[in-house]
Amino acid sequence: MGFEDIFGGDSNQWMFLIPLVIIIMWSLFFRRRKAEGTEVEIASSLFFEISENLRIVEGFSTQKRPKKFKTGSWERNSEKAVFLEASLQEDLADAFNLAESFNQSIDVAKKQKSNIYLSGIDVHKLEEPLTRSKEGLQEWLKTNMQQAGPQAGRPGCMGMGGGLGR
Repeated sequence: MGFEDIFGGDSNQWMFLIPLVIIIMWSLFFRRRKAEGTEVEIASSLFFEISENLRIVEGFSTQKRPKKFKTGSWERNSEKAVFLEASLQEDLADAFNLAESFNQSIDVAKKQKSNIYLSGIDVHKLEEPLTRSKEGLQEWLKTNMQQAGPQAGRPGCMGMGGGLGR
C-alpha cells in the first residue's frame, strides 16, 4: 500500500500542498497582532490590559514566579489615545511607565535567578494609577458605547458587531 493508495492522487501534488498548508498554519499562529482601529477598540484594549495588571498586582506577593505586567496595548496605541482626556492620558502613561519599570526589574531577577531583586519592588505603587486609569476608561467606554450603539466596533467573522458588550 503506497502513498497514492492512502491519500489518492499523485504524490507530487501532495508534496506541494503539505508545505503550503504548513506555511498557512504557521502564519496564522505567529502573525503579529495589528493595532486597534477605532477609539472604542483602543479604549477597550487599554481597559482590559489595565484590568489584567490590577489582577497581577493583587497576586504579586504570593506568586513563586512573578508575572510581567501587560504593556503591549499601550505600546501600540499610546500615540492614538489623544481622544481621551489629558488627565486620563497622564494616568495611563504613569501606570504603563511604572509597569515597564517593574518589568525590567522582573527581567533582572529572572536573569539572576534570584527573587532578592524583587524585594525592592513595591507593586502597590501601581494600584492608584491603574485604578484611576480603569475608572476613567470605564467612564469613557460607558459614555461612548451608548453613543455608538450596540453594533460599535468592527464586524466579526460572522458579520456581527464587535462591541464591548458581548
